[in-house]
This record gives sequence, structure tokens and C-alpha cells, in this order.
Amino acid sequence: MSSQKIFLFDFDGVIVDGMQEYWHSSLLACERYLNSPYISVDQKLYKRVPNSFKEMRPLVKYGWEMILIAHEIIKSENQLKNDNKDDFINNYHQNCQRILNENSWIAEDLQKMLDQSRKYQIDKDFKSWVNLHNPFFEIINFMKKLRRKEIKTGVITTKGKIFAEKILKQLNIFPEYIFGYESGTKIKIAKKLTKTYEILGFIEDRKKTLIEIKKNSETSHIPCFLADWGYLKESDRYNLSNEIKLLKLDKLEELVAI
Repeated sequence: MSSQKIFLFDFDGVIVDGMQEYWHSSLLACERYLNSPYISVDQKLYKRVPNSFKEMRPLVKYGWEMILIAHEIIKSENQLKNDNKDDFINNYHQNCQRILNENSWIAEDLQKMLDQSRKYQIDKDFKSWVNLHNPFFEIINFMKKLRRKEIKTGVITTKGKIFAEKILKQLNIFPEYIFGYESGTKIKIAKKLTKTYEILGFIEDRKKTLIEIKKNSETSHIPCFLADWGYLKESDRYNLSNEIKLLKLDKLEELVAI
């Protein structure tokens, strides 16, 4: 086993609460880049994140899905609302694919629009964009403690690397590795890291990702922690296998003893 140790972290929902930024950037992408005939964006929409968007967030795997969700919430007809959101949620991935097909959209193009939206905000008013992210200071302090113990840290995010890097720099956090969506899936990244490091843990708020890691023979040995403070569905907290531990922010100190 490698003598080099590393601890891995998801980004949104684990290191920062980026809900406001996701809504703001998705809405801006709809307004500036999507060119959909079914929407007109009222500026008041930027002020508050709709509950339906918050409820959908735990289902999201890739950033582009949030542009699609924002579009469905704000479109002029057949909006995604409280009375019909359950049907959408129950067949989430099929519905995302259906909406892509109906509009002749390509997922990669939507992802580029999200990146464009973020770049536009950064160029226009970097401080305001950064302030849309609310850090979890307990995690930031934990990452600093790991560094003092000479344990490396890695951040694996479905955001673009450049955007995560800018936010982490503002938080005065400099992990040895930052992997954005450009690096591939989280399980692919974890597999690669196991060849060089002893991975002491992975904190993630997407239960399915942790299940995938535990089911894969190359990564099943990685200690997995589901972030209780993240974007979880209520049901995520229950029926966890013994291999995945539900982690609360006030229990991070116990992990420092590893």
C-alpha cells in the first residue's frame, strides 16, 4: 500500500453551498445563450431560488441538467411546478432525455452554455459571482488540518475545473488536485488515484456516486462518507449500506484522528 495518503472531497454541497450560483448561472444561460422560444426571463427570477429547483438538485449528476431544469421551471406553458414535479422526479433521467430530444439540444452544448454564463459573470463582477457560494467552514478547517498532518487533498467536481479553482483560491484552500468534469467520471478519477495513493476517505453528497465506488472492485476499499449537510433527498439518509457512513459536520473532528 502506498505511503502517500490523500483525502477526497466533492465540491458543491460538500465544500460550498452553491445553490444560488447554480440557479443564477442556469437562469443566465437560459436568458443569454439558449435562444428558446418558450421562455422570457423576468429579472425578478434571479432574486430567489425556486423550491422546485432545490428539490431537483439532489438528482443532478451533470451541470447541464440544471439549465434544462431552469428552462422547464420558467417556460411560459406547462411549467414545472409543485403539482407536477413529482412525475418529473420519478422519471428524471428519461424526462431530461425527452426534453433534449424535443428541443434538439445536445448535452455538451448546454454544458458549454453554463461555462459561458459563469465566465460572463466572472468577467463582469467576480466578487458578486464568488459571493453566490456559501462555504462550509467546518470542511475548510478540516482540509487545513489534513494539510498540517501532511495528508494531501483532492477535489472532484462536475463543475469546470477553472471555476472550482477560482472559488477555492478565494477561500484560501489549495488542494493538490482539482478534477473538473473535463477529467471524466468520479469513479474513473478515483481508480487512477488508487494507483498512487492510499485514499483515506471520500466525502460526497450524491449517494449514487458512492454506491458506484463501493460496487467497483478497484475502488470498493475507499472509505465513503455521505455528507449530511449536502444536497440530499430525505430518503438518501436511510437504508445506507454499512460501507457508506452518513457524516455530519460536527463529526469531522473524528476523521482527523485517522
